[in-house]
Amino acid sequence: MWDYPRPPSAEVTPRHVVVELGGRVVADTRRAVRVCETSHPPVFYVPRADVAEGVFVLAAGGSWCEWKGAATYWDAVLYGRRVAAVGWSYEHPTQGYEHLRGAVAFYPDRVDRALVDGEQVRAQPGGFYGGWITDDVVGPFKGEPGTLGW
Repeated sequence: MWDYPRPPSAEVTPRHVVVELGGRVVADTRRAVRVCETSHPPVFYVPRADVAEGVFVLAAGGSWCEWKGAATYWDAVLYGRRVAAVGWSYEHPTQGYEHLRGAVAFYPDRVDRALVDGEQVRAQPGGFYGGWITDDVVGPFKGEPGTLGW
């Protein structure tokens, strides 16, 4: 992970990415965009066509990435229950990241399960960045105590 680039890479991967929430699969793809950036675990962006219809509603707020542009946040509504800010997307990404347009990235600690090739993902510490930690990703990671100034 320390050899990941800056600015981040963003490449389509055939790895099997599944996201479950409320006892339901809300995303399932073998064509996610894997974004890798120095000091961060990878983030997987699921193409909108592989995300369940009618589950996500626009959330309040947003943020800015110096590389990808303005982020849009999404809440999930399942069985009358609203789960705040489970994911984000770049609806109008900056040049070089156009293939992220509309794809949704999920915070692994805000869903029931996030899987990569059947392995349950662990969330990046700190609750902000949303990286996906699997056994093939080695830290330390930005977000852990004492890493704010990296």
